Amino acid sequence: DVPAWLKSLRLHKYAALFSQMTYEEMMALTECQLEAQNVTKGARHKIVISIQKLKERQNLLKSLERDILEGGNLRVPLQELHQMILTPIKAYSSQNSSTEEHSRDAESHHPSSLLGSDGQSSDCKDSAAGGMQQHHLPGCEGESGGAPLPEGDLPGQFTRVMGK
Repeated sequence: DVPAWLKSLRLHKYAALFSQMTYEEMMALTECQLEAQNVTKGARHKIVISIQKLKERQNLLKSLERDILEGGNLRVPLQELHQMILTPIKAYSSQNSSTEEHSRDAESHHPSSLLGSDGQSSDCKDSAAGGMQQHHLPGCEGESGGAPLPEGDLPGQFTRVMGK
């Protein structure tokens, strides 16, 4: 939610500028590009610093996870997570699209006429009831930290820290 993030930075008047760009373009913004868009000097500086902080979130999450596992105070990590959830976070998608293909196949084999009395298909009920049990979630095994998450999987890292 870029507009809410900009509002938290008191830069909401630039929301229209950001609405015209992709997440990747936003993350690559420079002071020169902002100057070309007539952004004031103070706002340019604040935007560039804020974007740099967005780029450091993955390392911050790894650090928070280590702190929690070492038995540190939970107040600071929870405050950091609260602040982070208010920032723009891009959905992570791996190179492997087999999950998406499986979803499309499942939809094609379950026509809409299979809706139950509550209007949900049996497929929706299954995923709502036990989807977490059916899918392997990397990095959720035990307290040791599990397998490292791929670089850029901010939602996965965030969820992993919350789990600890």
